[in-house]
Amino acid sequence: MLNRRKFLEKAAAAGMLSMLPGFVKSNSLISALPEKKALPVFISTWNHGIPANYIAKKVLESGGSIVDAVEKAVMAIEDDPKNTSVGIGGYPDRDGIVTLDASIMGPDSNAGSVCFLQNIKHPISVARLVMEKTPHVMLAGEGALQFALENGFEKENLLTEESKEAWKKWLKKSDYDPQINWENKPNEFHDTIGLVGIDKDGDLAGACTTSGLGFKMHGRVGDSPIIGAGLFVDNEIGAATATGMGELVMKTLGSFLVVELMRNGRTPQQACKEAVIRIVKKDPDNVKRQVGFIALNKQGETGAFSLQPGFNYALCQDNENKMIDSKSYY
Repeated sequence: MLNRRKFLEKAAAAGMLSMLPGFVKSNSLISALPEKKALPVFISTWNHGIPANYIAKKVLESGGSIVDAVEKAVMAIEDDPKNTSVGIGGYPDRDGIVTLDASIMGPDSNAGSVCFLQNIKHPISVARLVMEKTPHVMLAGEGALQFALENGFEKENLLTEESKEAWKKWLKKSDYDPQINWENKPNEFHDTIGLVGIDKDGDLAGACTTSGLGFKMHGRVGDSPIIGAGLFVDNEIGAATATGMGELVMKTLGSFLVVELMRNGRTPQQACKEAVIRIVKKDPDNVKRQVGFIALNKQGETGAFSLQPGFNYALCQDNENKMIDSKSYY
């Protein structure tokens, strides 16, 4: 039963709608409002999103928080040495050094990130400690490593033999021109993992972690650890995360843009598409690059859009965890 306040709010809204031209009267105002989806919902980038979503859901079912859920989900991907774009096993830079970036945001608008972190397998967990234990948002390089070691993390070699061999093969030509999903093989793991979710109480959180572009310039940092670029969460509105060529995302603050568009009435799908179109208009290099956005709003609605065909994402909703091919601009 609606309480008095909610009844008055809906009655007022119905009165305003009835004055609009062409408004068709209905027995219920609910039909004119966005339908609230079953919660929780998790949406994440690429095919490694399937196991990540599953873990996130299990964490919630075990009594963990939404922040616990997104952290543990992407940690599992960081822990997989066969994944050449995240955590241990990630492709190194052109100097043969693996450097990692990550960010995390919770429902209280707090955020933490690390960038250019070496020798620590779980940058997402270091990012969470930055969020919860420091007055800062981002720590970088040697400072991030020092902070990690002071908090009990152990150094380890992140360069696997497989990634080392790929780097040696690249060295023969040393051709650096990142193309669409260029560092990946078909049907294998792709790029960054970004994951956003909402729990049954309507609280949102997100996490993003990557080893960045394979064979990048030493010192390069992408969009993943930059709040508002690779990841943004606003518990009043929704959450978004990005994947692909980080430079294009940074130039438009893509994830923040998606959330702000949702704030102004766009659905998650419309917001992701508009953010991609913004890149198309602003950056002529877009025609040979790939960027993908995924988004989730407070009602549990989701959306995704990419520059090029080939981007897919995992959606866990209504007891189903499935891969979906994103629509694209080109």
